[in-house]
Amino acid sequence: MPIRPIIHIDEDKCTGCGACIVHCAEGALAIVDGKARVVRESLCDGLGACLGHCPEGALTLSEREAEPFDEQAALAHAAQAAPPLPCGCPGSQTMVLAPRAHPAAEHLPAGSALGHWPVKLRLLPEEAPFLWGASLLLLADCAALACPTLHRQFLPGRVVALACPKFEDRVATVAKLARILGHAGIRDVTVLEMEVPCCAGLSQLTVQALAEAGRDLPARRVILSRSGSVEREEPLVSLRVA
Repeated sequence: MPIRPIIHIDEDKCTGCGACIVHCAEGALAIVDGKARVVRESLCDGLGACLGHCPEGALTLSEREAEPFDEQAALAHAAQAAPPLPCGCPGSQTMVLAPRAHPAAEHLPAGSALGHWPVKLRLLPEEAPFLWGASLLLLADCAALACPTLHRQFLPGRVVALACPKFEDRVATVAKLARILGHAGIRDVTVLEMEVPCCAGLSQLTVQALAEAGRDLPARRVILSRSGSVEREEPLVSLRVA
C-alpha cells in the first residue's frame, strides 16, 4: 500500500459530536460506538476538508500506509449515504447550526435554540451526527406555532423532529422513528403536542416506535392548549399497551 496523507482521529479527544462528518464530502467518516471513525481508507482523499471543524482538535492528517483513494467509490458512497430527494430540494441538506441570539433585536426574550437542519421527521437522515446520544423532541406541527416559549423552554439541548400524525403516513412514520430510536443512541424522548384529539396520535406513534425499536427510554408527553400554555405532562408509559 502507498504512503499517503490520511485522517487520524484521536479517540481520547473525540466526543462523537459529528461536526467532522458534515464536512466530509466523501462520507468517509461515521460515528461508531460514540466516536468518529474512518469508514474505509479508500474513501478518504487525505485533503483534510474536515480539519478545523472539530471543536476538540481530535482530527489531524498523518502520513502512513493506507489504501489508495478511490474517487469513484467515494462518489458512489456519498450518493448512497445521502440520496437526493425526488424534488431535488437543497433545503434538505444536513446541517449543524449554532444556536444564537437574534442579532438585530436585543429586546427579544431569547434567540433561536435550533441546533440542526433539517427538522421534519421524514427528512431527518437516520445517520445524522446530531442524533447520536441526543435528547429527542418530537414536535407536532401545530404545537410549534402555538408555543410562545418553544425556543426557551423546549428546544435547548434537544434535537427536534417535526411531524403531524393526522396527515403523514402512520406506518412510514413509525418505521422511520423506530430506526432512529434503535440506531442513533437517543437517550430520552419528549413529545410536544396539542390538546386536540388528532394530535394525541403523535404520542401513540412514539409508543409503537419505541416498541419496534426495543428501547425502554425515559419518555414523556407535554400537552399544550390552543393558546400555547402547558395543560399537563405525563409519562408515555401511561399509553403503552400491556
